[in-house]
Amino acid sequence: MQKMDHYRQDFETYLSEKVKTKEPKNLYDPMVYILGLGGKRVRPVLVLMAADICGGDYKKALDAALAIEIFHNFSLIHDDIMDDAPLRRGKETVHELWDVNTGILSGDAMLINAYQLFENYEGETFRELAKLFTKTAMEVCEGQQYDIDFEAREDVGIPEYLKMIEYKTAVLVGASLQMGAIVANASDSCKKQIYEYGRLLGLAFQLQDDYLDVFGDPDSFGKQIGGDIIENKKTFLYLTSLYNSDKKESLQLEHLYSINPKDTTAKVETVRNLFQSSGAAEDTKKEIEKYTQLAFDVLEKLDIPEDRKDLLRSFGGGLMNREV
Repeated sequence: MQKMDHYRQDFETYLSEKVKTKEPKNLYDPMVYILGLGGKRVRPVLVLMAADICGGDYKKALDAALAIEIFHNFSLIHDDIMDDAPLRRGKETVHELWDVNTGILSGDAMLINAYQLFENYEGETFRELAKLFTKTAMEVCEGQQYDIDFEAREDVGIPEYLKMIEYKTAVLVGASLQMGAIVANASDSCKKQIYEYGRLLGLAFQLQDDYLDVFGDPDSFGKQIGGDIIENKKTFLYLTSLYNSDKKESLQLEHLYSINPKDTTAKVETVRNLFQSSGAAEDTKKEIEKYTQLAFDVLEKLDIPEDRKDLLRSFGGGLMNREV
C-alpha cells in the first residue's frame, strides 16, 4: 500500500496549497476546517490511482481529485445539517461550530469551487469531466432525497435502499475512478469498466459504513456510534432485521424506530441486540463481501496490466476490512 500512501501524501500537499482562508473568513474558514479534518481521502486517491493505472500522469489529475474531495465535503456539511449531527470525524460539525446559515453558504461555495477546478482542463477532457460530474452530483442529490423520504415511510424495501445508497454514495466512487481514466485519456471500455468497479465497491463501502455506525469502535470510527439508529434511518441492517424477525421482534423494532427519547442509550443498545439476534448483522457482512467480489469480477475484465489490477484489489480488500 506504499503507492496509496504516496497518492494520499501528494493530494494532501496539493490541498494545503490550494485551499486557504481568505476574506470573508466566515465563508472560507468552514471550508478549510472540514477539509482539514482529514478523513480517508478515498475518492481523491481513487482519481489519482485511476489516472496512474490507466497510463497517465497522475499529477495532472490533482485538480479533478480536489474537485471530488471538495464536492464530497460539501455534501457532508449539508448532510450534517439535515441530520443535526454533532460530530464529523470525531470533531464538531460545521453547523455546530459556526451556525446553520454559515454551513449552508460555505457548502454552496464549495460546490461552486468544485466546478471551478474543472476549468483547468481543456477541450474534450473538460467536457467529459464536467458532464460526468454534473450527472453524478444530481444522482447524489437524488440519493439524499430518497434517504430523507425513507425516514417518513414504513414500506421501504431492500432494493429501494440499495438504489438509495448507490446514488448517495456509490456513484461518486465510480465517478472518481472514471475521472482519473478520463484525464489519462483511457479507452471508452476502460472508462466504463473502471466506473462499474467503483460503483460496486461503493455499495460495499456504504454497507460497511452502515455496519460500523452500529458496531464500530467509537474511538476509531470518528462519528457518533448508533447515529443511524438515533435518526431512525432504515438501513440494510434495519430492513434485514425486520425481514428476519418474528412478529413480536418486528413490532418491537418498528416501535423503537418511532420514538425519539432524550436519552438514546437504551434504544441504541436494544436495537443493536435485535440486529445481532435476527442475523441482520451477519447478513450485512455477507452483503459487503458480495459486492466486493462483484467489483473484483469486473476488475478481471479490465484491460490493464496485472500488477495495476493488484493495486485496485488491495484497495478494495482494505475497504472491506476497515474499522474506520
